[in-house]
Amino acid sequence: MPHTRTFKFATFNLLNYTAPPYSFYQLHERYNNTQWQQKQLFVANFLSESNADVVAFQEVFSPHDLEVQCKEAGYDYFKTVDSPSHDGLYPQVLFNPVVAIASKHPFKSADALSPCPELLEYLNNQNEFKFNRTPIKCLIDLPDFGEVCFYVVHFKSQRVQSMAHILNIHNLEDPLLQLLHQTVGTMQSQISRSLEASIVYYDALKTQREKQCATLVMGDFNDVLTSPTLSFMTQGFHPTRCEPCIEHNEPVVGLTDSYEFSRSFYENKSKPFSHYYQSKGNVLDYILASAHFNPDCQVSKVKALDYESYDSHISPSILSEDISVSDHSAIAIKIHF
Repeated sequence: MPHTRTFKFATFNLLNYTAPPYSFYQLHERYNNTQWQQKQLFVANFLSESNADVVAFQEVFSPHDLEVQCKEAGYDYFKTVDSPSHDGLYPQVLFNPVVAIASKHPFKSADALSPCPELLEYLNNQNEFKFNRTPIKCLIDLPDFGEVCFYVVHFKSQRVQSMAHILNIHNLEDPLLQLLHQTVGTMQSQISRSLEASIVYYDALKTQREKQCATLVMGDFNDVLTSPTLSFMTQGFHPTRCEPCIEHNEPVVGLTDSYEFSRSFYENKSKPFSHYYQSKGNVLDYILASAHFNPDCQVSKVKALDYESYDSHISPSILSEDISVSDHSAIAIKIHF
């Protein structure tokens, strides 16, 4: 089947991309010069191999260095919307990595995603809300395809915030503290992740309706999409039903896992894991897509979609973390239209 045009979109959690002499989280956690050179070569090889048009990044502590590296690779447009924070006593120690987006095509807009105040009130979260990592909302007009609204996300991790200060417990091995972390702490983490996802989901669907543009939500979701925490993001959207699209002459509002639009899915191939923890594989990284990317939709421009995984550096047999690469695979979708 001949194709006249292709675009590729990728997302990659870089694992603590931090240029020396800065450290991440703790003073001793940093790259030596050799490790940093290996890290930059690893990222450069990915950019060359994937040759994506747009790349979303997570866990960026040194955005300027990443911008320089991306521009050297042909990505003339780069954006972050936040900055890492510095430790009060040791300014070279960084916390709160940011997300970033690099593109070979100009941005029409690229801004921090602001939560809808009315939605926060509806969700009974009227206190000051703050994302753990501020998402980017970016609009790009792709030649011959049209506008695409990109969301770059890195949802709250499954790491539990300690409750020791609430109980005035100094022994972190205290059985009561351990039990509460496994129950209340885990629930708090899930609530935070689900709230972040709800805000992104609401804005994505609202923007789809208002702008009638294609939408991609890309990043590290820190959970499986089928979990109760995130499953709502793809519920209520039926990618195989095209009647509403034809009726409105526009793909219906909603999101689905782009893998379900891919040729690999229709060939019943197993979806590759994007992360291993204690030898157990999971898919934590996703590209959610609107029906504009559904080859089976009669009003979609896309004729075929390929799902790609760049995972040669991760393996269930590798138990120690190698900061010169990443503990996540990169994933990408390539559309043909």
